[in-house]
Amino acid sequence: MARKESSIRADTSAQIGIGTLIIFIAMVLIAAVAASVLIQTSGVLQQKAQATGKQATQEVSSNLVIKSIDGVRAKNSSTSMAENISLLKIKVGLNVGSSPVDLNQLVISISDGTNINDLIYANNEKSYGTAMSNFSSSASADTNLEKLLVATQSSPGDNAKYFFTVSKIRDEDTSFSQGSPIMNTGDLVTIYVSTVSSADLEYTTIGPITTSGSQKDSSLDIEPRTSLTLVFTPEAGIVTSADFVTPSSYGTKETIQLYP
Repeated sequence: MARKESSIRADTSAQIGIGTLIIFIAMVLIAAVAASVLIQTSGVLQQKAQATGKQATQEVSSNLVIKSIDGVRAKNSSTSMAENISLLKIKVGLNVGSSPVDLNQLVISISDGTNINDLIYANNEKSYGTAMSNFSSSASADTNLEKLLVATQSSPGDNAKYFFTVSKIRDEDTSFSQGSPIMNTGDLVTIYVSTVSSADLEYTTIGPITTSGSQKDSSLDIEPRTSLTLVFTPEAGIVTSADFVTPSSYGTKETIQLYP
């Protein structure tokens, strides 16, 4: 009688199926992690792009426009006036579509070719560690102008060398005040910069202010034929500058148009 041999066949198809499943699950997990990283990265990039776009727009759109610059000579009378310009009256507005500009953060650099003063708004107490001495946010613009011309403090020194003051001409939305000098589109202001020289200290009047000879030396000297440079650097936006040469003679005029 023939003897039957039995054999067991190895069946590995189940193992292959499990391996394929493991690989599939791993691919799904990797894809999920990659998708999560991409979503997170795209969100961060979107936020940075929006912030950069906003800053870029502000840099381009915020723009001070110098309308005119007049120089005022110190005097004792209509026939006794200084040979130099003692005060600059700078009429400033904003370009069309400009973002609001805080003049409290504006820096004005003025040079007469020999000396240069970096001026900040009189109520700014951050740059020099103190605001302009005797400045009052509730006082009139002329009162603060008087303090600009005649007052001093131990640090940083004479107000005329370190500060400027402002008065408003047009402010329809009442956004501008001495304590919070915010300019919006359509606003128009006058910025006062002291340019009193050591030769002007004997005179008693500068513009609307009676100084009684107490004005402080600004270290600037704006004689006829002086090359003058002003640079306006706002907190954000385009730097605005004006370069001009003063007239060859001031004649008998108290106020002289210097720019444009």
